[in-house]
Amino acid sequence: MRRPLKPEELRLWSLVASTVHPLSGRKPPEAALGPITATAALEPPMRLAPAPPPPRARPVRATDDKTIEPRRKHRIAKERDPIGARIDLHGMTQDRARAALESFLFRAWDEGYRAVLVITGKGVQGDGVLRRRAPEWLSAAALAPVVAGISEAHRRHGGDGALYVALKRKGRG
Repeated sequence: MRRPLKPEELRLWSLVASTVHPLSGRKPPEAALGPITATAALEPPMRLAPAPPPPRARPVRATDDKTIEPRRKHRIAKERDPIGARIDLHGMTQDRARAALESFLFRAWDEGYRAVLVITGKGVQGDGVLRRRAPEWLSAAALAPVVAGISEAHRRHGGDGALYVALKRKGRG
């Protein structure tokens, strides 16, 4: 059983209804329904098609062109492609972490490793600065000759708090 609308609710409904404009080729609401009355206000509002949900915010990880191919990621996660080296950035400042990451990646690439693990940690509340910034650093132009792709690590290797970094083959030269 519906309760009767209060005068304040009726006034608010009439304000909302006055902002409605008909689609092209349709009659205006006043002509189609007549003036808004207490009985008209009691009727349930017309159902419109639901609005599409807002796009979900993806965690900042790898840029789309720098994501490791799914099969290669699977091989790394199962350790069929060995993880050549690991670096743990816990407790470092951003500047120190970036410098350490860049020198680590160039050394690993120089030694011929094809995959490495970068441990960033998750941060205090799961929103750590290094966790957010490491994918940006790995996608930077300075590391383009070395980094082939980036993906979130498997749970056994640190999950959200770690990244697999696939390295390019070292050029013959």
